[in-house]
Amino acid sequence: MGAVALRRVGILGTGSAVPSRVLTNRDLERMVDTTDEWIVQRTGIRERRIVDEGKTTSDLAAEAAEKALAAAEVSPREIDLVLVATASPDHLVPPTSCRVQAKIGASRSAAFDVGAACSGFLTALATGSRFVSTGGAERVLVIGAECLSRITDYTDRTSCILFGDGAGATVLAPLERAPRGEILETRLGADGTGYEFIWIPSGGAARPASAETVAAKEHFLRLRGREVFKFAVSRMVELIEGTLAPYDPSEVGIVIPHQVNLRILDAALERLDLPRDRLEVTIDRYGNTSAASIPVALDEAVRAGRVVPGKLVLLVAFGAGLTWGSALIRW
Repeated sequence: MGAVALRRVGILGTGSAVPSRVLTNRDLERMVDTTDEWIVQRTGIRERRIVDEGKTTSDLAAEAAEKALAAAEVSPREIDLVLVATASPDHLVPPTSCRVQAKIGASRSAAFDVGAACSGFLTALATGSRFVSTGGAERVLVIGAECLSRITDYTDRTSCILFGDGAGATVLAPLERAPRGEILETRLGADGTGYEFIWIPSGGAARPASAETVAAKEHFLRLRGREVFKFAVSRMVELIEGTLAPYDPSEVGIVIPHQVNLRILDAALERLDLPRDRLEVTIDRYGNTSAASIPVALDEAVRAGRVVPGKLVLLVAFGAGLTWGSALIRW
């Protein structure tokens, strides 16, 4: 039996959704011992978006998905697979992707979630592109969505300043049907020795939820900031250098990183000698939205005309696990 001829994969459309409610640094000053100046200096964040009561991750994901489908001029029934990357699912069981599938009417599709935290969207993008390239699917909806406000401890001044809510989506298809951008390559990696650098201690099978764990606030995100900073800077530099090695730097039109911390992004740029104007930054307005940060930034850049035809678009992320990934797209 001969080898399967792989198809080239492209992007048909993008979409994003962020809540209307804004939580500013001034608001946080009234909640914890912090200041607007300190937050901006340490993180680059000025405000973030927070979902209203009754709204969920699947609501944001469905809204972003519908915008991506509209941009792609694809009906929900034409989607073969729905992938949702999230660290804040509606429920532990079943997959949030199934709820999204029902909400948007993608009744012919398969659906599953991807749990790679802040690297989740790129993991889902790599997975979806392989389904298309091997002929396993014709159109794949890839979504990164988070309601991190639901798993944030707003009494912890070191972590509550960081996180926000949002969702972004892309539609993938064979390149001849998706002229907007070709996915040239994706890279993924992990180092499980950093498992507890960013985590939620309780609520899973290792430590089920109980009155004790809830009282100890173990169902909220916890992170080791210094270790994460060191890892993120070095990994971003390695990822960008490795992914772009075969290309001339002048071919790079825009770099869209996971929006984790502006100091991390600036430190990486300094080591890479990349111009700041090639970096897409949304963290000042949205904070860290984990798996949603890259697809939200990509959609905003596309709609604002900051993605230049013929140029390279580099997506790069790192997150809990520890995990990391990159994707290179020729727009």
